[in-house]
Amino acid sequence: MKFILVIFVWVNLLGEDLRSKINHIIVIYLENRSFDNLFRGFEGADTSDNPSYPYLSQSDLNGTYSKRILMGESAVRAGLPYEVENTPFLLDTYIAQTGMIPDMIHRFYQNQQQIHGGRNDRFAAVSDGKALTLGYHDIRNSALWKYAREYTLCDRFFAAAFGGSFLNHQWLIAARTPYIGQNSNIPQYEIDTNGTILRDGIVTPDGYAVNTIQPFYPPYKAKYTDPSLRLNPLTYDTIGDRLSEKKVAWGWYSGGFAQAVTEKGDAVNYQYHHNPFLYFTRYAPGSEGRKHLKDEKEFFNELRNGTLPNVIFFKPSAIDNQHPGYGSVKAADDKVKEIVEAVRSQPEVWSQSMIIVTYDENGGLWDHVAPPVVDRWGPGSRIPAIIISPFAKKGFIDHTEYDTTSILKLIEWRYDLKPIGERKVNNLCKALE
Repeated sequence: MKFILVIFVWVNLLGEDLRSKINHIIVIYLENRSFDNLFRGFEGADTSDNPSYPYLSQSDLNGTYSKRILMGESAVRAGLPYEVENTPFLLDTYIAQTGMIPDMIHRFYQNQQQIHGGRNDRFAAVSDGKALTLGYHDIRNSALWKYAREYTLCDRFFAAAFGGSFLNHQWLIAARTPYIGQNSNIPQYEIDTNGTILRDGIVTPDGYAVNTIQPFYPPYKAKYTDPSLRLNPLTYDTIGDRLSEKKVAWGWYSGGFAQAVTEKGDAVNYQYHHNPFLYFTRYAPGSEGRKHLKDEKEFFNELRNGTLPNVIFFKPSAIDNQHPGYGSVKAADDKVKEIVEAVRSQPEVWSQSMIIVTYDENGGLWDHVAPPVVDRWGPGSRIPAIIISPFAKKGFIDHTEYDTTSILKLIEWRYDLKPIGERKVNNLCKALE
């Protein structure tokens, strides 16, 4: 009994020692890619080139599997064929990684229909992209693939919530879904008793905002001048508030933010719903909290000046975030490399850093692994996640089940913060040595 106690104390002290060594947690939050879309064929990972998986084809809404399936109209216009075999196919044959595949449906209820009880066989049927959902890229010559081979790749990491960017960004910082209520001008879903979508919307039938909506305070898209079409200011706590309470330095850095605050955000395609703190009263223009919201250029300046905060969320600009329709695979890969190598070029910072490269959600792209069933909000489809750090396990595939809120769990663990959400998840520190 005494021997077991000694072992327990020794292991616990090791964890405490590691925790104190991590002084910079850097989250690079990219856009709209499933795990299979980028990492198919990665040795040792669970990817869709496994022929034993029973649902490598897509069915229609009646449950019929055809040998060939049609491509979405926008994909055909972009250069993809009118139809393809009903199986994963290489996108690079038709569109270079410096180009862009079209955007496609990635919404709350639609994602649940695509997952189809874990079969993941209705992505094409519930998408304007149709067969495009099955496409994948060969990125084995990319920086992302290189970092995944050198450090730790997580192959059981899921988007925290079903659907799109707005909701998953909210879950990244607050682990909850904003409530609007049922009496608003914001379009509301209508769902029948069988789960069929009768009317698309932004708000669930019981009043929760799940799809893209603009923030109440500026900056927001210029055309949303009617405040009743924007989300009322949120007042509950975020991870930023928890960090500030403990006097831990932090910041949200986004490409194009300098233009956005001068009302030029639309000109650079600034995605306001990709900056979740804009929705909160504590980060309104003129507030004390606003100092935490910065342009990406400030990240590189602070890194060079030795003033980088302890917790960093880095959101690349629209052209650099890999979102289908306005960001290429190559541009985002170059941006990730720029950030990681800038950190690695500063030995004092690098020696204390943990970089997490992940995505907000899958962007409507198919993945063959069923997400775990946890609650009404998610998790959603599987997404890539790479841990880059001197403390990360080297050349390792982590099969631990995570979701986006595991990042919050890591930050809470490191800085001894009160939990921000109620979902029980694994801590990303499991990927460390």
